[in-house]
Amino acid sequence: MDLLWFAIFAVLLAGYFALEGFDLGVGLLLPVLGRTRADRDRLVAAIAPYVLANEVWLVAVAGTMAGVYPLLEGEVLVGLYPLVVAMLMSWVLRDAGLWFRRRLGGPLWRGFWDGAVAFGSLGLSAGWGMALYAAATGFQAPVVHPLGLLLGVVVTLLFAFHGWTFLAWRTPGAFGAVRSGRAVLVSGLVAALPAIGVLAGAMPYLLAHTAPPATLNVLSLMVLPVAPILVGAQVWVWRTFRPGKTATLLPSFF
Repeated sequence: MDLLWFAIFAVLLAGYFALEGFDLGVGLLLPVLGRTRADRDRLVAAIAPYVLANEVWLVAVAGTMAGVYPLLEGEVLVGLYPLVVAMLMSWVLRDAGLWFRRRLGGPLWRGFWDGAVAFGSLGLSAGWGMALYAAATGFQAPVVHPLGLLLGVVVTLLFAFHGWTFLAWRTPGAFGAVRSGRAVLVSGLVAALPAIGVLAGAMPYLLAHTAPPATLNVLSLMVLPVAPILVGAQVWVWRTFRPGKTATLLPSFF
C-alpha cells in the first residue's frame, strides 16, 4: 500500500508539472510573443480550456500529501512558509489576471492584468524550483539559496519551452512554429523531470514516513474511485479542444 500511494503521489506531482507547466509557460511567454492585443488574446485563448482542469492536479497533490505524508506537509508549511505564501500570491495574481484582463477594454487595464499573468506565472515557476531544491535538501537549506534560485531558473525555462511547444501544437504556425502532439508529450516529460528527480531521491524518506495502514485504507476508499473521473475529464478536455476541432480560437475568461 505504501508503494501504491507513493506511485499515486508521484504521478500526480509529475502530472501537475507536465500539465500546468504549459499554462505557466504560455504566461511566461505573454510579454515575448504577445506583441499586439490580438496576439495576447490568442495566447490566453490557447490555454483557456485547460487552466482549471490542470489546477485540479495541484489540489490532488496537496490533498494526497496531507493524507499520506502528514509529516511532510508540516515540514513544507513550516520550513517554506514565506515561499509557500509567495507562491499562493503568485497563483492568485496569475488567475486574477486571466479573469480580469477582459473586464474593461482600456490599454492600461489590459496591460496591467496581462503583466499580472506574466508575473504570477514567473513567481509560480521559480517558486516550484526553489521548493524542489528545499525538499531535496530535507528542508535544511535557507529558503533563498543560490542553488535553489538556479533550479528556479531551470524550471522556469523548462516551463517556457513546454509552453512554446504547446502553442506550436495548439495554434500551428500562429507564432512561427508547428509541433505534433508527440512533441508536446515529450516537452511535458522534460518539464516534469525536476519533480521526478526529487521524488526519486526522496522515495526512502517518503516510504518511511507514510501514514498508518488504517489511514491509507480509508484514503483508498475515498480517493481511488474518483481517480478515473479525474483522468476521464482530462482526456475529454484534450480531445474536445485539440487542434482542428474548432475553426477559430475565441478569447476566453470573459
